Amino acid sequence: MNGLTLVGFAMCAFVAAYFLYGRWLVKTWGIDPKAKTPAVALEDGGDFAPASRFTVFAHQFSSITGAGPVTGPIIAAMFGWAPAMLWLLVGGIFFGAVQDFTALYASVKNQGKSMGMLIEHYVGATGRRLFLLFCWLFTLLVLAAFADILANTFNGFSKDGSLNVPGAQAATISLLYIVVAMGFGLFISKVQPSGLVKLAVAVVLVVAMFAVGMQYPLYLDAHSWRYVTFGYCFIASVLPMWLLMEPRDYLSSFLLLGMVFGGVVGVLVANPVINMPAFVGFTVKGQSLFPILFITIACGAVSGFHSLVSSGTSSKAIANERDMLPVGYGAMLVESLLGVVALVIACAAASDGTLPSGTPFQIFAGAIGGFFQMFGLPAAVSACIITMCVSALAMTTIDSVARIGRMSLQELVAPSEGGQAGALTRILMDKYVSTALTLVLAFALCLAGYMNIWPLFGAANQLLSALVLISLALFLKSTGRKGWMLYVPMSFMFLVTMSALVMSVAGIVGKIGSGDFTLMVDGLQLVLAIALMTLAVLVVRHCGGGLLGKTPTDKGVVID
Repeated sequence: MNGLTLVGFAMCAFVAAYFLYGRWLVKTWGIDPKAKTPAVALEDGGDFAPASRFTVFAHQFSSITGAGPVTGPIIAAMFGWAPAMLWLLVGGIFFGAVQDFTALYASVKNQGKSMGMLIEHYVGATGRRLFLLFCWLFTLLVLAAFADILANTFNGFSKDGSLNVPGAQAATISLLYIVVAMGFGLFISKVQPSGLVKLAVAVVLVVAMFAVGMQYPLYLDAHSWRYVTFGYCFIASVLPMWLLMEPRDYLSSFLLLGMVFGGVVGVLVANPVINMPAFVGFTVKGQSLFPILFITIACGAVSGFHSLVSSGTSSKAIANERDMLPVGYGAMLVESLLGVVALVIACAAASDGTLPSGTPFQIFAGAIGGFFQMFGLPAAVSACIITMCVSALAMTTIDSVARIGRMSLQELVAPSEGGQAGALTRILMDKYVSTALTLVLAFALCLAGYMNIWPLFGAANQLLSALVLISLALFLKSTGRKGWMLYVPMSFMFLVTMSALVMSVAGIVGKIGSGDFTLMVDGLQLVLAIALMTLAVLVVRHCGGGLLGKTPTDKGVVID
């Protein structure tokens, strides 16, 4: 088997899915191109701000494409390339893209409400609070994990004390991205350039930032970068979307899409041979294919976090309902393609059925860097570009998560419709207070290290997707729309993730008897795992009751 065949088949499958299944969903549920979207009707210059189709696509794609679509498929390749490939295709088309599009669709049809507020509308206040508490705890895990990834990527010093030049260069470029993005946002707001002018200016700015960043690398240690990263998260959470996040995501999309394009073209030109067996076994290195495969590959197949972006930020920028399909369904398929490319590259780099040593990102970065050099780029430039792409994967996710975490906490403590907010509630609902509280707790988790957080993050992420799918199925039923296409994904993901969490809890408890248990790392993970499982069961109980009922809930009055 060669890599060109796998990538070509995946591209054909994703294109067919977009034009056939995606458009069928739009036709089945219905859109109104003449309707005022929440971004237009509720425009406030802050969270609600209409943007062009590509701008919202860039924000959605940049926000959802974190470390997952590269890390997950390469780790899952231990079971062979076939199981990972099948899950990327089936999961991406029928699970992930459907979830992302439906969450965006439901939010746009309900005044830009987040998933938590949608649950209150269709289930009740108790369901809302349970779901929002789950989401808020989940955002703490995401912030902690990705902040640690960024800090280690930007670390200007290697373990042996030598200078990490590509990391320091990427750090400078990333800081420039923040400042330049704000200037770019002001330029767009004041001048309102055409799409072509906007594109040309963006390309010039990206090239200029790389030139300056490579010339003036910034050397700080990982601990210092943690503070800088959380400081950036605070700023991104409180500033208007149009001023920082949207222009930054627009500029970052050139990096991420360029990385996907470079990987695809590299595979087309090099046509690498797959050096991994199609299937290794159901149990590998003590890990069972079920449920580990479906937890390991989240982004690229289905990820609950994506729904928070769709309903939390992207829905508030959609200017026309016709944009929902390319933003919600299309962005996910591009991410799935990145997962396929990462899988093919890793399996082509394998030797005698064994993946090369190093982290998944090191394997992927080495191969993509080789492709760029094949196109004529110097090794130093290739290393800087790839390091910057890796950091962009994390940074474009972490700023969205900070904002979503702030909004989740605000909505969590907010009184129900018609209720009065007390003094403490008003303080916690303040965007500066809620942002600070979220980031302080996430920083404490970050100190435990990325590798200690990632396993729990993966399980919680997939469990969130199950809860979201159940809630969205209830929305579709309550509004008289067909929702059977969500039943298999939501049932499967709930079974997978609860199984994985039970296994995680059992493993942590087992450490107590062996004496390997540590309170700071294992104790915190144990508490969070049990809390997430309990909250998940309660959310399913509230949402499932309405879904299994013979009549829609009394909350089910669609707003469209």
